[in-house]
Amino acid sequence: MGTILPDTGYGSCMWFDSWSDVLRVVLVGAAAYAFVVLALRTSGKRTLTKLNAFDLVVTVAFGSTLATIFLSSEVAWVEGATALALLCALQYVVAKVTSWFPVTRRALTAGPTLLLRDGEPLMDTMRQQRVNLDELRQAVRATGTGSLAKVAAVVLESDGTMSVISSEKMGDGSALEGVPQVAR
Repeated sequence: MGTILPDTGYGSCMWFDSWSDVLRVVLVGAAAYAFVVLALRTSGKRTLTKLNAFDLVVTVAFGSTLATIFLSSEVAWVEGATALALLCALQYVVAKVTSWFPVTRRALTAGPTLLLRDGEPLMDTMRQQRVNLDELRQAVRATGTGSLAKVAAVVLESDGTMSVISSEKMGDGSALEGVPQVAR
């Protein structure tokens, strides 16, 4: 009579291999987790901010690396910790370079985009940014404003959020410097 479970080709059962593998996941996983917490605390708040495209890539790479450290016995803890430290270091370097050289920031992150000016939605820009009127209205409502006419500007920020500036709080508009389409 044959086996009940088909041979997976891995030489072991898919439900349990050995206690030493379980112990490795527990020990290496706990060490990797502690290292991630330490790395995130030392790499600064930018690592945990709202995500632009570059930050998303780093976050996904962080998660993938952590999962590999947890589950792959072919990756030693020191190799995994080195990979995590490298990701933190690269994030730090990119954050420094983009703050020193605005050209690199524009190359790596999307800039802000004006979606509404003086109560009037900029429909062509909204189509380009794939934002519909309902989403714009939702952002305005979230600020407690009931009328688009009472909004001076809505800006789609580089992290995908919408900033709403009411007409009464517009002031001199200096917060809109650097946003294309804003004439002062």
